[in-house]
Formats: sequence, structure tokens, C-alpha cells
Amino acid sequence: MDNFTSRSTFFLMGFSDIWEIQIFHAVLFLLIYLEALLGNLLIIMLTTKDHCLHTPMYFFLKNLSFLDVAITSTVVPKMLANTFSLTKAISFVGCLTQSFFYFLLGSTEFFILAVMSFDRYVAICNPLRYAIIMNKQTCISLLLGSYIGAFLSILVSSMLTAPLPFCGPNVINHFFCDSAPVLKLVCADISVAELADFVSSVLLLLGSLLLTGVSYTYIIITIFRIPSVQGRHKAFSTCVSHITVVTLYYGSSIFIYVRPQKGNVTDVNKFATVLNTIVTPMLNPFIYSLRNEKVKDSLRDGVNKYVIMLTNLRSLKSKK
Repeated sequence: MDNFTSRSTFFLMGFSDIWEIQIFHAVLFLLIYLEALLGNLLIIMLTTKDHCLHTPMYFFLKNLSFLDVAITSTVVPKMLANTFSLTKAISFVGCLTQSFFYFLLGSTEFFILAVMSFDRYVAICNPLRYAIIMNKQTCISLLLGSYIGAFLSILVSSMLTAPLPFCGPNVINHFFCDSAPVLKLVCADISVAELADFVSSVLLLLGSLLLTGVSYTYIIITIFRIPSVQGRHKAFSTCVSHITVVTLYYGSSIFIYVRPQKGNVTDVNKFATVLNTIVTPMLNPFIYSLRNEKVKDSLRDGVNKYVIMLTNLRSLKSKK
């Protein structure tokens, strides 16, 4: 029984054993993390404060930014702390907790992306009924449904993984507690857990991608029916940002998770995970803000109000 005692501590290998490379990665990821935080928090603030952005599209964009902040905060702080730690340890409970919230938040994000494609479908294909269909109650229901659907999609695999016995080597070949390298440390039959993990990944990723694809099929058909070139360009420009984000998220996630056997973690897997958990959340605010005139106008108004406020404060101080 001693050989099958559950481990109380795991050790995360990260990217390299060389100290200089670890420091380089830590500085790089810290800068990307801070930029992701600032950019997404700015999107959340603008979509909350500006009444012109109180529409379904920006409601879901705000929640997408919240998920980006939450996902990166689940992974990056512990990874940075381990860079300057001699042990690079994470507790068994901490590892399972990190893994659970990472997959819960990530799964919710895929549902949100599918919901955002449906929002664009209604806006372009049924513009006259858009306000009726995408009302406040519908938006809240879709948001709650995304969280519930994400929870149910990872519930079975989480319940199968948690009670498994861990023994022998307790070193995780990753920078966080991803499912595949954690399962590799189990000293029991993991075929059922791997199958559940694979099935849930396929249903979640390919299922939500199918819904997104169906929405954009109708969108493209509708856009080609618009007689004017300017009208087609305007309609398509509202979807470009979302298509870019969908491509980044789904491309890396399908490569990592939609495979029957995922035990061997390579540097390519780690890079794809970095793209999914750190880089893309940093890029999202730029993708949406740089191509969106309403967001840019809201940002300009906010900056102008801040400058005017500072000017008034300085003038009051000079008068005193």
C-alpha cells in the first residue's frame, strides 16, 4: 500500500533547468501577463462605464475579457513564483484546484465564443429582430448557460481524476497542472480517465466550433446577398475580430487536447499552451479595440475626460 500512497506535493518542471533561460521566460511572461491584465481590465472598464457600449456584443466581450484575466491569473502567478523557488513545488490540492479552474474557465470561454458568433448571426441575418431576440434576459441566460455547460463538460473527467492514486515520480513535465502530464503520474489504469478527458475535449471544442461554423455559414451567405460593396464590408468588419480570436483559441486547443493519447508533453505542446493561456489573452484587447471604432471612441472620450479633470484640478490649485 505504501507504493500507492497519494502524493501530497508535485513539482513543476517548467521550460528549462538553465537559470538564465528561466529568468528570461519569467521576465517575458511577466510583461505579457501585465499587458494582458491592463488591456482586459481596460476593456471591462470601458464596456461598463460607457452607455454606448451597453449592447449584447460588448456584454459578451466584457465577459470574455474577464475570463482572459481569470485564466492567466490561474496559471501565470504560480509559474512566476516557481521560477524563483528552489523546489518549484505545488501541493496536491493546489494542483487539482488549478487544473479544475483552468479547464472550467477555458471551457466557458469556448461557449462564450460560440455565443458571440450567434450574436453576430442575429445582428447580420435578423437585424430588425436583433433587439427583441438578444434582450437582456437572453444575454444573461446565455452567459449562465455557458458557465453551466462548461462545468458539466469537465465534471466527469474531474471526478475520475481526483481519486486516482499518485505514486513514484511526482515531477510534472509542464509549467502548470495540465491534465495529460498529471495523469501520466498515476500508478493505476488511466484508460477510462483518458477516454473521458478525450471525449469531453472533443464534445466541447468541436461541438462549440460546429455551432460557430454554422453561425458564420449563414453570416457569409447573408453578406454575399448584400447588394452594395460598402454594406458587405461593414457587415464583415463586425466579424473579423471575433474570427481572429476564434482561430487563435481553437487552433492551439484542438492541437493540444483533441488527441486520443496526450501523455507525452513536448516543447511544442508547451508553446501551444503558452499561446492559449498567456499570449492570446494579451492580444484580445488589441484585436477588438484596434478594429472597433466604438471602443476607440470610448477610449478617446475617457482619456479626454481624464485630461480635462487633471487640467481643472491644476487650475484650482493654482488659484489657491
